[in-house]
Amino acid sequence: MDVNEIMNRAKAARAQALESLHKTEEKAEALADSFSPEPAAPAEEAAAREAQQMAANDQRQVEILGQVFDSQTMEQMAANQEQLQRMMEQRVAEAACASADAMMDQLFGEDMGVLAAALETLAMDDDSEGADPDEEETDDALYTLLDETLARLETLPEPAPAEYGRDPALWERFGILLSGIVSTLNDHSLEGLDVEEHIPVLEQQVLSVVRRSWGIDGRGGLLETLRYLGQGGYAERYRFYCEAETPEELMTGDEDEDGREGVIRAWAFARHYRERYSPAFMAGWDVGRAAMLARWGSYLGWITPEEAQGILWDLAQRAARDLGGWREFAQSYLFGGLMWKLLCNSPAAGYLGYLADAATALLVGKADGSGGQWRGFPWPARRKLGFTL
Repeated sequence: MDVNEIMNRAKAARAQALESLHKTEEKAEALADSFSPEPAAPAEEAAAREAQQMAANDQRQVEILGQVFDSQTMEQMAANQEQLQRMMEQRVAEAACASADAMMDQLFGEDMGVLAAALETLAMDDDSEGADPDEEETDDALYTLLDETLARLETLPEPAPAEYGRDPALWERFGILLSGIVSTLNDHSLEGLDVEEHIPVLEQQVLSVVRRSWGIDGRGGLLETLRYLGQGGYAERYRFYCEAETPEELMTGDEDEDGREGVIRAWAFARHYRERYSPAFMAGWDVGRAAMLARWGSYLGWITPEEAQGILWDLAQRAARDLGGWREFAQSYLFGGLMWKLLCNSPAAGYLGYLADAATALLVGKADGSGGQWRGFPWPARRKLGFTL
């Protein structure tokens, strides 16, 4: 019996018991108010016996419920119910984005799992929230929005870099925090390797994200995607787009109209920023998503915890080499995210807002006192010349 069925039966049983007890009390009060020394009519006697029997049955039902569902179990079931509600809301968002998934299939075909920097979180699916559906985003407006957002992130506080040495605990913690943006948007834990508790509803939710958004079905696809992100990823793609003299050089000839438009927009993006940002600046976009995939893969059992820790170690070395702090990491993530959105020829303003909010929560904290994980953990200091990471 699954959790949902248990919860429904428990709630129905408790509601029935309470309703029956309430009715019994009302009947008892009515009998007391109308009490007469005259002998009760047969119908009244039958009603009284029925009320007594109902009260006994109700009491027994409550006792059984108490034996089957203790307070701790009921609390856990309530928590599971909240998770189920979240999952249902997210499934609605999935349905709303079916057209976006079809577009990704058209853009990348069988290579989607390797080449598509797919939307990592169900919570970010509705990019158009709060936007005017009739207002078309221009690329120049998106560049301005990106520049303003990167400048705003630059003003946020962060701790000074610190020497990690060869302390494995520090590097392991750093590797986990590199998944911070996606983890924050998914409300995942950042306290350890596991993203969530191991309960079926959460495992199914993570599996759905990885399959639907990344096209990954198991260990082979996961390792292939991690290899792509770790060895080249969008850093190499951005390099190619910066070096191409025309967008036609980047097309295979198999693109549809949407795909060609996406290549043209991404090429224009790279040409616009190539003098300001080198390909190494894409490291945060590649590393952040790879760190999340490594944690998801370990959580789903596709790779061992030891393998995940080794992958996070390598990602941590790349991040420490190419970037100088959490703010720059966040800026890199937004930079890569916009290029991906342009390549997909999709709306991007709302997506940038989601990412910026998550980065701000990690650097500053949320109003409820949660978050701030980056604020409490310094970026590794760059090592002196003559030493390698």
